[in-house]
Amino acid sequence: MREPGVQLGLLIDRKHRRVYIYRPGVPEECLENPATVSGESILPGFVLNMNKVW
Repeated sequence: MREPGVQLGLLIDRKHRRVYIYRPGVPEECLENPATVSGESILPGFVLNMNKVW
């Protein structure tokens, strides 16, 4: 069972076409111009098509 709180954070920088991914206890990850972003194991089956965002 997971602890309550935020398990996954996504910050979308449309101007620079970057997605910053935040997870507890892990350094932030920056994706440059990704085609998709997934919800990983936190949101199974969730996939954001970034072509609709850019």
